[in-house]
Amino acid sequence: GLMGARGRIEYQPKGVVGIIAPWNFPVNLTFSPLVDIFAAGNRAMIKMSEYTPETSALVERLVSEYFSAEEAIAFNGGPEVGQAFSALPFDHLIFTGATSIAKHILHAAADNLVPVTLELGGKSPTIIGESADIAKATGRVTTGKMMNAGQICLAPDYMMVPEAKEGEIIDGLSAAVAEQYPTLDANDDYTSIVNDRHYERLQGYLTDAKDKGAELVEINPGNEDFSASNKRKMPLTIVRNPTEDMKVMQEEIFGPVLPIKTYKNVNEAIDYVNRHDRPLGLYYFGSDKNEEEQVLSRTISGGVTVNDVIFHVAMEELPFGGVGPSGMGAYHGHDGFKTFSHAKSVLNQTSVDVAKLGGFKPPFGKATQKAIAREMKV
Repeated sequence: GLMGARGRIEYQPKGVVGIIAPWNFPVNLTFSPLVDIFAAGNRAMIKMSEYTPETSALVERLVSEYFSAEEAIAFNGGPEVGQAFSALPFDHLIFTGATSIAKHILHAAADNLVPVTLELGGKSPTIIGESADIAKATGRVTTGKMMNAGQICLAPDYMMVPEAKEGEIIDGLSAAVAEQYPTLDANDDYTSIVNDRHYERLQGYLTDAKDKGAELVEINPGNEDFSASNKRKMPLTIVRNPTEDMKVMQEEIFGPVLPIKTYKNVNEAIDYVNRHDRPLGLYYFGSDKNEEEQVLSRTISGGVTVNDVIFHVAMEELPFGGVGPSGMGAYHGHDGFKTFSHAKSVLNQTSVDVAKLGGFKPPFGKATQKAIAREMKV
């Protein structure tokens, strides 16, 4: 240390941490941060989503049953509750949800200078390399895209594929859907779009894309009529030849709609990703290590999964978080402990008069001049 002084870091609980949980994974995205918050010695207040009333009520009941109000407490309610909750003077606040809502959360937290962790989303790209195993890649993209009907912040949002392999990739996606979801409408393995507003939003994306010249490829293995059931179920729909003026290429899709863009060489795909907001996730399929390194080193995203999608979030030892519009801060594992802790610096000084030796103690003289000279050289 400094002339014999000893320094250390003491991690202390921040205090009370607020959690604003989303509707798409209300259990996981409540209790996953709660584990880190408790591990760091904090207490928690939880705001559940109004779009999952039964799950939210269950979490509220369980939290009150197993924790004292001094340890954790959960609330339900609509936007007015969320607005009041985000304005509380927490010691830290973590929000998982849409970027548009995050801006309001950040404004509210700023009034109390509350540090925030924002887990958002964005348009997470999947780059299929020339060396990719197409059957494996399309099968894994299908699994990730259709899980929860695409209502996942890390779902593959669009694909960048080699121009010569587009047809093979679409065929691979069709085969994978048929294998994993031979039927959709009455299949409990495949869920619905959460509400009418989001269903109409997704249908609007498809109408907009078609009106602007895109080709829509609906993958419907059972040839089912979804309009008759009123379940808000949607088949996976591929959007070919998407252009920048289409909503599917401007907004996070958050549903079973998958634009596919082609490229002649991987540099085009990398350049396209870099012209847009930094995503929460990025996925690369291929066995070419040089190409893989190019994709990873020349793009910035919250996290990457190679030869699969989404799974980096499942490894608790890795920090999970976004960058730029896809979020700020990270948690999970040791990084979560540090996020919800205050790292306090502690220095134990020696008996030596360090200030005098360093020229920082008046009367100022030669030692001071030497100190200034050293700083000037630096």
